Amino acid sequence: MQNLWNDTTAQPYLNDPLQLRVYTSRLLGQNSSLVLHGGGNTSVKAEVTNLFGDTEQVLYIKGSGWDLGTIEAAGFAPVRLNILLKMAELPQLSDTDMVIYQRAAMLNPNAPTPSVEAILHALIPFKYVDHTHADAVVTVSNTTNGEARLRQIYGRNMLIVPYIMPGFVLARQIYEATRNVDWHTLDGLILGNHGVFTFADSAKASYEQMIKVVTLAEDYLYARGVPPLNSPATDQPMPTKEDLLTLAQIRQAVSKSRGVPMLAQLDGTAEAVQFANLPNVATIATRGPLTPDHVIRTKRIPIIIDADVQQAVSDYATVYQAYFEAHNDGKLTCLDKAPRWGVWAGHGLLTFERTVKENRIVTDIVQHTRWAIQAGETLGGWQALPAKDIFEVEYWELEQAKLRQGGSSPLFRGKVAVVTGAGSGIGRACAESLQAQGATVVALDIRPEITTLFNRADAVGLACDLSQPDQIDQAIQETVRRFGGLDILISNAGIFPPSQTIADMSAENWARSLAINLTSHQRILQACIPYLSVGLDPAVLMIASKNVPAPGPGAGAYSVAKAGLTQLARVAALELAKQGIRVNVLHPNAVFDTALWTEEILAKRAAHYGMDVEHYKRSNLLQVEITSRDVAALACAMVGPIFSKTTGAQIPIDGGNERVI
Repeated sequence: MQNLWNDTTAQPYLNDPLQLRVYTSRLLGQNSSLVLHGGGNTSVKAEVTNLFGDTEQVLYIKGSGWDLGTIEAAGFAPVRLNILLKMAELPQLSDTDMVIYQRAAMLNPNAPTPSVEAILHALIPFKYVDHTHADAVVTVSNTTNGEARLRQIYGRNMLIVPYIMPGFVLARQIYEATRNVDWHTLDGLILGNHGVFTFADSAKASYEQMIKVVTLAEDYLYARGVPPLNSPATDQPMPTKEDLLTLAQIRQAVSKSRGVPMLAQLDGTAEAVQFANLPNVATIATRGPLTPDHVIRTKRIPIIIDADVQQAVSDYATVYQAYFEAHNDGKLTCLDKAPRWGVWAGHGLLTFERTVKENRIVTDIVQHTRWAIQAGETLGGWQALPAKDIFEVEYWELEQAKLRQGGSSPLFRGKVAVVTGAGSGIGRACAESLQAQGATVVALDIRPEITTLFNRADAVGLACDLSQPDQIDQAIQETVRRFGGLDILISNAGIFPPSQTIADMSAENWARSLAINLTSHQRILQACIPYLSVGLDPAVLMIASKNVPAPGPGAGAYSVAKAGLTQLARVAALELAKQGIRVNVLHPNAVFDTALWTEEILAKRAAHYGMDVEHYKRSNLLQVEITSRDVAALACAMVGPIFSKTTGAQIPIDGGNERVI
């Protein structure tokens, strides 16, 4: 375990205990083997002068919702120390009431809610307290004779307490167990199956003691043949089309079990595949999580995927229901019965969540869990806590309170969408609007700049020439590989060839218009159909044109291609309805905020009709301007739940056109 303390970096903070607390907290948070995504907590005790000039002892402790890796001073909740110490003396207190009284004891009511371990931090009579869920320490604890192994590593000066659920009961137990203990003789405190505390009157000493304690556990594991946890490989092999279709089927089944759309991420690294292929993986992977805190993210056990995907998901739900009924006191609300991670033999490990960020959190936890399970097996047997203890955390009264609060999600959260021609104009507006409403978006465009225009975890730009079938296939496969499936296709890519009469039509203009405005749409639809057929409320929207119902002279190549596109969509609506895929058409007109309409062209067209530019933009019955964002808003509605029972429809967005009407 590397010591990251730097005297030069720490120097500016030495006279500010809270800023020094921020510095060392971030050192801990940088190491995923110590804390993962909000895990662990730190505190510092300090004197403050209140409004009346009186001095008060305050515990600054990490607040709920903050991550140690990025925490700032505002992330620490200031709680009156004397109140916390008095709370420890109470014979009993519910965790809900504990949270209420801790908040009431805060100096700043706008600060985040204090950690549920605030009382425990208050009891430790040192200025700085560090708490982590160190992989190595918890792994040793989660083995046969784990406590004896910890004693072997740390000796008599380590206070080792068998697992107790975090909250008031834990604080009360520590209060009772340490009333006659000289804390200055202790090297730290280990909570079985949970984590480790170190403490000192200097931030540096407490941090370095944490590094020392964890290093001893790592050395113990390495000496017994356990390899270090490797970073995940970035160049995973591309699954076959058959694998990707199965992945999409798994995602669909898990999403239906949860009742909301979810993304699916495959970890196909060599380490993950090796673990998934272990002959006893179904036994060792389902013994429980690395630490009970993880159950909120991962549930107690993973799903084991075999040849029958639907049966595997159904069996998981049955097992989860039995787990709930076995431990329910009759007052609890059952959570969804869908897994959050899975083992897929021959392929690797899967994670399921509603956003890319949440999926990555589960993926990180699973990678550390996989390592810990294998390490535990090397030491004689991985042994997680009993299901009852895991259940108590998963159905903690504080978590049940969150469930009762409810709340709505963005419209397209968990959905995966592909938008073509997304580099500008209507396509870009559609991609941005979908993403703003929660969708995970893959934006396709022939221009390489698309990769920088959409360069986020949940909005990816891929350069794709839609006239090349192999590039289309690669783009759609990459979409499914990254996110687990496909639910929405907005087929928008198009060109407007130079104006030519039929008599003067060049073969090149005719062929190019048909290739981009018609054939490319057929090809991408064809590539998407297998995945849409196992999508979640799958929808296709073709962006056609007013020129379909009201063509104009000189636009034959464009009008014919768009008419063909509309007919393609009508046939697709007939053919794909039985698979639950709806296909609709949008006919925009006079959308001038696109790359096609330069100021020069706009001026010429307006002059041709004897108008100024502003009147030309509004030359429709409603006398309104149609923008790309207007089209995108309607496009999103048409692929959303409002149009869930509509297919084969053609809808104009043109402000009202006399020729169309």
